[in-house]
Amino acid sequence: MRPPNVPEDHIYLKAFPFSLEDLAKDWLYYLAPGSITGWDDLKRVFLEKFFPASRTTAIRKDISGIRQLTGESLYEYWERFKRLCASCPHHQISEQLLLQYFYEGLKMMDRSMIDAASGGALGDMTPASTRRVIEKMASNSQEFNMRSDAIFVRGVHDVGASESIEHE
Repeated sequence: MRPPNVPEDHIYLKAFPFSLEDLAKDWLYYLAPGSITGWDDLKRVFLEKFFPASRTTAIRKDISGIRQLTGESLYEYWERFKRLCASCPHHQISEQLLLQYFYEGLKMMDRSMIDAASGGALGDMTPASTRRVIEKMASNSQEFNMRSDAIFVRGVHDVGASESIEHE
């Protein structure tokens, strides 16, 4: 809840220390008094300290070149992609471009499934709609993979059991 007549920046400044721990919290408390005059100052100084330009550039490159790994489910790839994007909150890549990078990195089978789910018009959809389609397909992928893993495990045990019965 925001008290009336309290600027949003003031709330951010008051809440920010509670989001930090260890070295970051120590860094904040050792800043020279009066060196921060507002939320924008604090954001800039914090990002300069903990997200140097070289790190930001490397993460942007990783985001733009992301590829689904062999054996990686759509769900696992989507989760890895989201973690990568969250690792650099100031990457400044538009949502539409992020989703395009994700899509371009898909294996052909998963790309075809997403194309089918979107009616082949993923590129014409809004970023919010595109994200919903991907989230739904990733969620379905996770459920399917869990079921197929259970079937595989049960199948292995069944084979082993039938072999031991045949040998008796």
